[in-house]
Amino acid sequence: DPSNYFVLLIITDGIITDFEETKSALVNASSLPMSVIIVGVGNEDFSAMEILDGDNGCLQSNGQLAKRDIVQFVELRKFVQSGQGWNKALLAKAVLAEIPSQVCSWMKSNGFNPRPRT
Repeated sequence: DPSNYFVLLIITDGIITDFEETKSALVNASSLPMSVIIVGVGNEDFSAMEILDGDNGCLQSNGQLAKRDIVQFVELRKFVQSGQGWNKALLAKAVLAEIPSQVCSWMKSNGFNPRPRT
């Protein structure tokens, strides 16, 4: 049903302890009508999250490739401005940046075409 698409928001302050299981779950979910947004909060080393994001190559697990990129990872600290708080507009832009293309990718891969404008 093209009218149902879901966005899962995960806010984390730490490193994933079950990384391989997480990769497997994301690869399996890549055919579902969903996107996953992960926001890293704090000063942890979130470099492993960049792998999940899939911007530098297709995510894979146990020899299975993800059908499409469904993950957007953003580090909150990149939007904190010294003495000025954090830039909410830029954070929102980064968090939502990939959603339109992810929705279109899912719709196209499932044979759904946009409705004509009226």
